[in-house]
Amino acid sequence: MSAPPAAPSSVSVRLAELGEFARDSHAIARVEIRKLLRDPTELFSRAVQPVLWLVVFGQVFSRARVIPTGNVDYLAFMTPGILGQSVLFSAIFYGIAVIWERDLGVIHKLLVSPALRGALVFGKALSAAVRGLIQAVVVYVIAAALHIGMHWELTNILAVMLAVMLGSATFATFSLIIACLVKTRERFMGIGQVLTMPLFFASNAIYPIELMPDWLKVIARLNPLTYLVDVLRGLMIVGGESVHSAALDFGVMSLVFVLLLFLAARLYPTLLT
Repeated sequence: MSAPPAAPSSVSVRLAELGEFARDSHAIARVEIRKLLRDPTELFSRAVQPVLWLVVFGQVFSRARVIPTGNVDYLAFMTPGILGQSVLFSAIFYGIAVIWERDLGVIHKLLVSPALRGALVFGKALSAAVRGLIQAVVVYVIAAALHIGMHWELTNILAVMLAVMLGSATFATFSLIIACLVKTRERFMGIGQVLTMPLFFASNAIYPIELMPDWLKVIARLNPLTYLVDVLRGLMIVGGESVHSAALDFGVMSLVFVLLLFLAARLYPTLLT
């Protein structure tokens, strides 16, 4: 008699689960990116914002010289902050598309599929990361046109792209959590508008944290945008200095993303309730 087949090891089971998670996430991200390619007008409208901030706001404040920025001029100092702002503003309204999908019945079909709930959320975060890369390209082009001193080394650019992708995925996942909680487009738009400006101004995007009052410094240090801008400032700008090490900045952003991803995966099915 032949021996019964051996039970699969826990390692092989885990590998199979990871492979399934990767396939499901890739499928969701591919669908979202196709939507973007079919209607790129949103990207164009988002590209206008960094142009206005750098060309208008940055030029004016560079002449005013009212904000101490160390060894770099103000326009260079704020360039990573405007990239962080573009990432935030693009990703924070990502959840409204999920509410549209719920209203159209798409979420119902996804939730009855065998796809893992975490993969559904992670796939959307991946597509948001791709959108963030486009924002980074726009800011780099503007910076080159304005003759801002930038690090053009390949390692720096790749690290910037990684940071932008991580930041975009983090804020998009946060946006998805808000969508799961409020469940209507009207409420989401109101909350999204309320959150974006405090997150932006309670960070180091356009002025150093040292200028803030003590209570605002505490909020800024809890703000993930602060860590995104901090690592971008050290990687992008000639003479730019990060307050924290790149390892700490990436570590904080990664931890926040994982926590938000776990929470979003738990809340995602509640969109139908």
